[in-house]
Amino acid sequence: MIQRYPKVDLTNCDREPIHLIGCIQPFGALLAFADDWTVSHASANASEMLGKDGPVALGTPLSQVMTEEVFARLRTMSASISGDIVERIFGVDLTGNGELFDVAVHDSASTIVVEFEPHSDNDVSGPSSLRPLLSRFEKTANLQDLLEEGTRQVRAILGYDRVMLYRFHPDGSGEVVAEQRHSQVDSFLGLRYPTSDIPQQARALMVRNRFRVIADMEAEEVPVLPERSVDGTVLDLSMSVLRAHSKMHVEYMRNMNVRASLTISLVIDGQLWGMFSCHHMTPRLPGFDQRTMAELFSELFSLSVERLLNAEARGVQTLGDDLRQRLLRSVADGGNLSEQLFALRQPINKAIPHDGIAYFVDGEYRLEGHGPNEEEFRAILPALNASNGGRVVVSENLSGTLPEAAGFARKAAGALMLPISRTPRDYFILWRRPLPQVVTWAGNPEKVLIEEEKGLRISPRKSFAAWQETVANRSADFSDAEIRLAESLRIALLEVVLKMTDEVAVERKKAQEKHELLIAELNHRVRNILNLIRGLVNQSSHETRDGKELAELIGGRIGALASAHDNITRENWSPASLTGLIENEAEAYLGAKRSRFSVVGDDMYVTPEAYTVIALVIHEMTTNSAKYGSLSDGTGTLTVTLTRNAAAGLEIEWREAGGPEVREPTRQGFGSTIIHRSIPHELKGEAGITYDPAGVVARFVIPATHLREVPDDAPSRTGAVTKVEPGSVVQEASQDIPGDVLLVEDSLIIALDVEGLLGDLGVAKVRVASSVVQALAMLDEKKPDWAILDFNLGETTSEPVAEKLAASGVPFVLATGYGEMADRYGETGASGVLQKPYGKDELEKALADYRP
Repeated sequence: MIQRYPKVDLTNCDREPIHLIGCIQPFGALLAFADDWTVSHASANASEMLGKDGPVALGTPLSQVMTEEVFARLRTMSASISGDIVERIFGVDLTGNGELFDVAVHDSASTIVVEFEPHSDNDVSGPSSLRPLLSRFEKTANLQDLLEEGTRQVRAILGYDRVMLYRFHPDGSGEVVAEQRHSQVDSFLGLRYPTSDIPQQARALMVRNRFRVIADMEAEEVPVLPERSVDGTVLDLSMSVLRAHSKMHVEYMRNMNVRASLTISLVIDGQLWGMFSCHHMTPRLPGFDQRTMAELFSELFSLSVERLLNAEARGVQTLGDDLRQRLLRSVADGGNLSEQLFALRQPINKAIPHDGIAYFVDGEYRLEGHGPNEEEFRAILPALNASNGGRVVVSENLSGTLPEAAGFARKAAGALMLPISRTPRDYFILWRRPLPQVVTWAGNPEKVLIEEEKGLRISPRKSFAAWQETVANRSADFSDAEIRLAESLRIALLEVVLKMTDEVAVERKKAQEKHELLIAELNHRVRNILNLIRGLVNQSSHETRDGKELAELIGGRIGALASAHDNITRENWSPASLTGLIENEAEAYLGAKRSRFSVVGDDMYVTPEAYTVIALVIHEMTTNSAKYGSLSDGTGTLTVTLTRNAAAGLEIEWREAGGPEVREPTRQGFGSTIIHRSIPHELKGEAGITYDPAGVVARFVIPATHLREVPDDAPSRTGAVTKVEPGSVVQEASQDIPGDVLLVEDSLIIALDVEGLLGDLGVAKVRVASSVVQALAMLDEKKPDWAILDFNLGETTSEPVAEKLAASGVPFVLATGYGEMADRYGETGASGVLQKPYGKDELEKALADYRP
């Protein structure tokens, strides 16, 4: 008889629904409430922890479980809780019997989850105690020193036997780069942990919920009842403080002789960069206030890490700028590019260490140092040309991804390949020789399958002693900084190649035109990516309860971000309009409320350094107004007044009126810190905010050193944000809405988005073509009433379609991310331009100009 088991492999860990575990840890209890504030879920220990005689029955009103004061407080808090926000309350008498609890509240799919545990009386002095640490971090210039200091401070705050700091590698594996421990505890410093140790769904959850504590691995879990709701769903505990742990994780920790653990995620630019991992050999539960302090510490520490990474990036940019200038000077002096590249090998090698340098241009291959010969390189050329020509190709193991590279793996195992043209594809390559690498793992990184009575199960490794693995046919890893520098060098080479194609007599003039073309190409790509994001959000709107409203909000935000990008890059990182900055924030975050927002006073230009600081402050003020202030209801207004003071500085007055009654916040979050401290700290200006019951009033002063007068040729601004009511243009021209529209767009996501928007605007039929050939065939089949043409279709343009539409008398508009098309669209016969990214408002305006 053949015994059959369900399929089990290492992807089971990635599929384990750890957020739907249905249990909590016993050091606290949980109650969940439906929209009508009746109990929908309760942990089995909730009644006992609250001191009640019988169980908390489902459907029980909150007012019968907790005091009226607590009920009112939770109702108020729930209005401001959304997404992944977790609110905390310390020392609350939940039932009126004098017993105090610490409480965490969050929203889980429209269910309010209230978690509580006995109040801890630890002597934690609050956020002020972190200020000396922040000052110490700011003075640290070395990343490794910062990581070691951070590890020391976490252990000092939380008292665990061992505190490790992991840094994740590009392949997902983690390495212990800093450690503090009790002398009786083993050291794991320098050991590496495979990607599978932290499954993918756990990594995603660590970005959302950055703090995780397990008080006792051996404690019996407490079930949350009912296990499934009437509709069959399990309560989502993604943001839970008490969420129980998976069996796999328990076994993993037992194998390490760990009884209690705590992890703090380090998130940089929205990505999981690393984490603090705390181990204790006996049960341990830091107080609620200690944990909250540690969580705030992690936010500040992440900012400090990001500061040093940005400083490293600026250093890389400086190297790239130097190489770029040297290349441009050499070519301007009549030098040969290939000769200059080989002459610059030493400074290039200083920035990006390599063993060989190669140049493949116009079918000619030249190599210096170690690397494949021409025949071997041509063997991998077809695969290279099939890759994305708009970015650097990076590989530390060419033979692992390109079988054709196996023939020269002993000479070159890794490479940075810089495409420096489109068709035919030319390359500049930096080769690296194979480096016998010994990776020291924390035990054998392979999980094993164990046969048990109930079937197969995955078992984590049981030994964490150093286990070494020799890796062949791999070069040393390329760092993020080296890859960024290679991209900078690629752009410089593109510029050089473009300059070299010009005729000598008009070299300077044509080189500038090619430079602008390069900038336009980069700008077009950014805009196209933003438009893709808009399409993705809109097309996903039907999958979430409030998806469409959310998609419109995010779509407007993306459009405003594109506008802000133009403001700061239009003049090659020059000062930009303050009024434009404020209007961009209004457009991005206020949506339909922007008609109640106005800017009064003369515009000023601010330097790029100050621009980002002010933008962050305006963003915080604007979102606060939209969520809690005068723009959170249907009647309030917001006025921003710009005034020059006696010292030639600029005063920004922020005044809200007509909204809900204002109450001063009881706690200062990170956003408040930005509002109060960013301008004084970074710009040496002033900042103050008054919480008047009639409306928030704030005053900011920007010193004159960060200001510039508005250029004479600057575009005029009205000083106020105006709004076109949705549908108004359509109503005026409804009798002229085209019945049949031809949409030429090579991106399916964007095409689906625009097709849906046109349907919302009243267009009966939309025919979509992804290529010139397909569009011309549709024109032969039937002439449309109107058309939208994406001007750039991969390697070609839609000019043939434009010519045929113009000859047939069919009105059309162009859609493009190239700014220069706004001046040239008339040459194609188009009636206008839709600048990417565009949405419903822009389509309404374009349709308003349509006449049959």
